[in-house]
Amino acid sequence: MKELIEYREKLIARIEEAAQEFRAACESFSDPFTKGEGEWTVHQIASHTRDVDKIVYGERIRRTLNEANPEFKSFDADAWMATNYDKDEPLSKIVNAFLENVQDLCKTLQAVPREAWSRESRHETMGGELTLQLWVEWNLAHIEEHLLTLKNAQKQ
Repeated sequence: MKELIEYREKLIARIEEAAQEFRAACESFSDPFTKGEGEWTVHQIASHTRDVDKIVYGERIRRTLNEANPEFKSFDADAWMATNYDKDEPLSKIVNAFLENVQDLCKTLQAVPREAWSRESRHETMGGELTLQLWVEWNLAHIEEHLLTLKNAQKQ
C-alpha cells in the first residue's frame, strides 16, 4: 500500500511539473504560430491542451470524485477546436490558465482519500470500470504527449 500511495503522490507532482514545463516550452517560441508536429501551431496546441485538461480530463476526474459511476461522452478534439479556438487569445493567457487549472486539480487530488482513487466511471465507447486513477494518468499522458510535440518542434 505504501508504494501505491507514493506512486500517487509522484503522479500528482509530475502533473504539475509537466504543466510548468509545457508552459515554458510554449513560451520558448518567438512566434506562437510556428507549426508544431502535424498541422497545429504552438498556439493551437496550447489551447487544445488547456481545454482538454479542463473540460475533458479535469471534468472526468471531478465528476468521478463527486458522482456515483458517471458516464462520459467521447470528445472530438477537432470539432471542439473548429468551434472554440480563438487565434486572438494571448498565448500567455492560455498557458497561465492551463497551469492554474492543473494546480487547482493537483490540490484537489492531494486531498482525496485513498479509497477515492478507485472510484469508477463509464465511457460511452471505452466501457466501464474506469477509475479516478486512470483519468489522472491519462491526463498526465496527454500533457506529456503535447510537451514532447513542442520539444520536437523546438529542435527543428
